Amino acid sequence: MTTPLQVTTARLRTPVTETDHARGPVDAPVTVVEYGDFQCRFCGAAYPNLAELLRQRAETVRLVYRHFPIANVHPYAESAAEAAEAAGRRGRFWELHDWLYEHQDQLDPVHLSLGVEQLGMPPDEIGAEVSGQAHADRVRRDFVGGIRSGVNGTPTLFVNDVRHDGGYDLAELLAVVDAAANP
Repeated sequence: MTTPLQVTTARLRTPVTETDHARGPVDAPVTVVEYGDFQCRFCGAAYPNLAELLRQRAETVRLVYRHFPIANVHPYAESAAEAAEAAGRRGRFWELHDWLYEHQDQLDPVHLSLGVEQLGMPPDEIGAEVSGQAHADRVRRDFVGGIRSGVNGTPTLFVNDVRHDGGYDLAELLAVVDAAANP
């Protein structure tokens, strides 16, 4: 006796809340949640496409970013995530988020400190928060939520709470968002 093949779709297990880092309208018909790693080259490749998606679908898409640093492969990913959280505490998460993806080859402590300073934030304060792991719980909470939702690599995207198992080129992202906006 055989049973039919059952395909399961991974779903977002941790709902989006006001504590998440989000760009785009709160009431957007499509929410894209990205689990990312600032040192991951695939996340770096997805970054400009997600930015363009937001630009082209400004009224349709809200982008939420959650941390998923793969520390055993990317030695600076956790400290970059914590630095982004330190910037976020100052209302500047997205500025540092963008800088980190635009300077992926400069995530070591010296260059990161220079980047923070370039953005006009206090490098000593942010450096102290990172070295003291002041935001480690937030990063870990995002990571654990990702594991619970079926994230096993980066970037992993969820479109309206359903994992997107396709690619992250712009044309595909536009098609997926348009389909989700007009079911």
